[in-house]
Amino acid sequence: MKTLNTIIRREIAASGVLSFARFMELALYCPVYGYYETKKDNPGQRGDFFTSVSIGKLFGQLLAFQFAEWLKAETRSQKSEVRIVEAGAHDGRLAKDILAWLQLKHPKLYEPIEYCIIEPSIRRREWQQEVLREFAPRVCWFTDIEGLKLKTRNSKLSGIIFSNELLDAMPVHRFSWDAKNKKWFEWGVGLEGGKFVWAKIRKSEIRGQKSELNPPSVLRHLPSVLLAVLPDGYTIEISPAAENWWREAASVLGRGRLMTIDYGFTTNEMFSPSRMSGTLRAYFRHHASTDLLTNVGEQDITAHVNFSAIQTAGESVGLTTESFLTQNQFLTGILGKTLKDGTFSKWDVDRTRQFQTLTHPDHLGRAFRVLIQSCCSS
Repeated sequence: MKTLNTIIRREIAASGVLSFARFMELALYCPVYGYYETKKDNPGQRGDFFTSVSIGKLFGQLLAFQFAEWLKAETRSQKSEVRIVEAGAHDGRLAKDILAWLQLKHPKLYEPIEYCIIEPSIRRREWQQEVLREFAPRVCWFTDIEGLKLKTRNSKLSGIIFSNELLDAMPVHRFSWDAKNKKWFEWGVGLEGGKFVWAKIRKSEIRGQKSELNPPSVLRHLPSVLLAVLPDGYTIEISPAAENWWREAASVLGRGRLMTIDYGFTTNEMFSPSRMSGTLRAYFRHHASTDLLTNVGEQDITAHVNFSAIQTAGESVGLTTESFLTQNQFLTGILGKTLKDGTFSKWDVDRTRQFQTLTHPDHLGRAFRVLIQSCCSS
C-alpha cells in the first residue's frame, strides 16, 4: 500500500533504522491504513487466517458457560457490579456469541452484567457496535484500560478480563544471537534501493524512538550452557508491549480472573532447533510467509506469545496462576461440565465438527494455549 509505505519511509528517514516493533505497529495499527483498520473480514474462509471464533458459535458458547460459573461465584460473594471485559474484540462476533448464550441460558445472571470492550480503533468500534446492536444496553466501550479505571472510579473491578488472539498481534522486538561475539543484537528495518530491508540496529543509528537496544532480562539471564550451543543467528522475539498490557490489566482486577487464549510457547519451548528464525509470520489468504517486509498493510503479522513472560508479569503484581492449558484441555474440560448438566440438549453434526476443529491437535487444539490468573483481594 503506497501511502503506508510512504509513512514508514519517512520514519526511517527520521530515525535512521526503524525498530521492527514500530514497523509492525504501523503495518497493523496505522489509524488510516493499518491492516486491522482496513480489513474487516480478515478471519474466516474469505480472509487471511482462521480463528476459533470464525469456526462457529460453539467457541463463544463454551466460554460463556465457563464465564457463567465464575461469575455466579462472584455475584454470590459480593454486591458490587460484575463485568466481563474483552480486549481486542475485532468485529464483535465473539462478544455476540457470549452475550446471546448468557441471555438464553442465564437470564438472571445476564441482566446485571455489563460487557465492556477495550478498543482503541474508532473504525473497529463502529464494526462492533453494528454487530452488537441488539445488546446495546449491556455493552460499553473504552479506548484503553485507563478509561476502564475511570469508569470504575479507580476502584478494583470484579469479574473477568479476557482476550482471544490479542497478544500475538502486539508489536515485538526481534533479536538474534551473535555466536562469535557472544551477544544479542536487535534487528530493525531500513531502506535499500527503495525497498524495506532488515538492518542491524546500532545505537548511533536510532533516534527519537523507543527501542530495546539492550537485550531484555529474559535474554540476559539465559543459562550459559544454552548460549554455548546456541547457533549463530538464532532469532527470538520479545514483546514488552504484551507484558506491559498484561500488568496494566492485572492492576484493574480486584476479584476475578484475567485470561488469554493465544498461540505461543514457554521460554524453554522458544529455544528449539526448528525455530532458528523465530516465530514471526505473515499471513495472506491462508498462506504463511516469512517475508514480513512486503505487502505492508495487506498481510497479517504475528509472533508466538511467550507465556512464561506473561505469567511472570501477572504474578509480579499479585495475581495467582490458576491454570495454563492447551485449548484442547480447556475446552474439553468445559464440555464435560456441560454434558453433565445437559446444557447442550441438541448436539448435532455441526457442533461436532466445530468441536473437533477447536480441539484436535492438528487444528487449533494444541497450538493455542489458555493462561488463567486470578485475584481475590477486596
